[in-house]
Amino acid sequence: MSQPDSFDPQSIAGFRFCGYSCSEPDEREAGYRVRLRYALDPKRGKPILFDEEIVFTANRQAGALAATIPRHPLGHGDKAALDRCFRLLHWIAGVSYYKAALPPVIEIEGELPSPPAAGFLERLYRLGLAELAYRNEIELDGRIHFPSGPEGAVAEPVELPRRTAVAVGGGKDSIVTIEALKVAAEPMVLFSVGDYAPIRATARVAEVPRIVVERRISPRLLELNRAGAINGHVPVSAIIAAIATAAAVIYGFDAVALSNERSASVAQLTWKGLEVNHQYSKSLDFERRFDELVSREILPGFRYFSFLRPLSELAIAAAFSRQPAYFSLFRSCNRAFHLDAGQRASHWCCDCPKCRFVFLALAPWMARGELVAIFGRDLLDDPAQEEGFAALLGLSQQRPFECVGEEKESVAALALLARSAEWRDAELVGRLSQRHRAACGQNGQHTQELIEEVLTPSLPQRVPQRYLAMLPRLPSPGGEPA
Repeated sequence: MSQPDSFDPQSIAGFRFCGYSCSEPDEREAGYRVRLRYALDPKRGKPILFDEEIVFTANRQAGALAATIPRHPLGHGDKAALDRCFRLLHWIAGVSYYKAALPPVIEIEGELPSPPAAGFLERLYRLGLAELAYRNEIELDGRIHFPSGPEGAVAEPVELPRRTAVAVGGGKDSIVTIEALKVAAEPMVLFSVGDYAPIRATARVAEVPRIVVERRISPRLLELNRAGAINGHVPVSAIIAAIATAAAVIYGFDAVALSNERSASVAQLTWKGLEVNHQYSKSLDFERRFDELVSREILPGFRYFSFLRPLSELAIAAAFSRQPAYFSLFRSCNRAFHLDAGQRASHWCCDCPKCRFVFLALAPWMARGELVAIFGRDLLDDPAQEEGFAALLGLSQQRPFECVGEEKESVAALALLARSAEWRDAELVGRLSQRHRAACGQNGQHTQELIEEVLTPSLPQRVPQRYLAMLPRLPSPGGEPA
């Protein structure tokens, strides 16, 4: 299909869900292959069609690890549940294509969502696209309406084995979850959408088998993006949640453990009455609504939750500092996960909000030379990084639209560094501490209270009872590693 010279989102009258299909595995297929079809309907002319593919692959790891993930045998009830999972995936993944024009009309061919499911989808699309709307100055109020059918019936239970799938992204947080569940001898498998190098390396060091699912976005969408489609952040974690729910039936596990911290629920700002949170699909609000919908209408008995939700990023960083086997391979920098394989970086870029925040969060708990060796540079001794760190501290602008902790976490980390004989002479520790005192006027007692607040867990945060005792040891409220 030829690439259009230009695309006008205003020319689109509606967005349509055109159905989905699934090919079951046979001797030629490595796994289930799901096709999701969508269309943008112009005011005049032919519809613009999209075809996305989700492939539930065989495990890519060789030998004994692969042998521990047999394909879960599916009975009639399992197949009905899997179809419900694919239907939900179709509705959720449509957000990537709807956002190209944000048309005022949404149509669904085939079975309609129940009123609660339609309400869930409207909230997900509105809050999951809030950042895109803010950056493009497009009001979403009153724009997104999902059609709905009859009240959804309570789904029949599906028997799934006790096993936890840990969603792994190659960063520090999922590593903390993996190691905590290993210590507790929780039956576990790793799960990823995509096969990036940091994820492979994490699985190799963890010595835990991994399920890999491939998501192949329609090339037509990428063409429209280049031609003028509305583009920006979408709630990718929600799409991964729906994929993981289907994977639970296919491979056999009864829970997905995320590693989202509590600050993922905090919005960057409010714009025209709309909360704008870069991490909405990692928030407690999304997690609760998704889990409740799935438990009622899709897959009763299955749990979707964040194991680390009671913890701050600073506390998670302290727990990660006790995992030296992963120091050389973990990555949180987005440039390691670029869609274009040719543009992926194999190292920390050291010039983005995520690099700065991870460096700042880890510094209080690690030897200076050890942390500098990981990043290749001492970011807190580099004057060019000052304004980037100032943004994390709330001194110069709003919190970046990135997966970074709250301003108070950065302030607490800086306060701990100012006490450290090893770090307090770093140029930016002194300069930023002085700027923060001048701007906020906080005394030592207030700062200590802030550190204690940041490092104290907020339980239970929807963590199932069976996992509460598995949470990692934390630093003492005084700010010293336990």
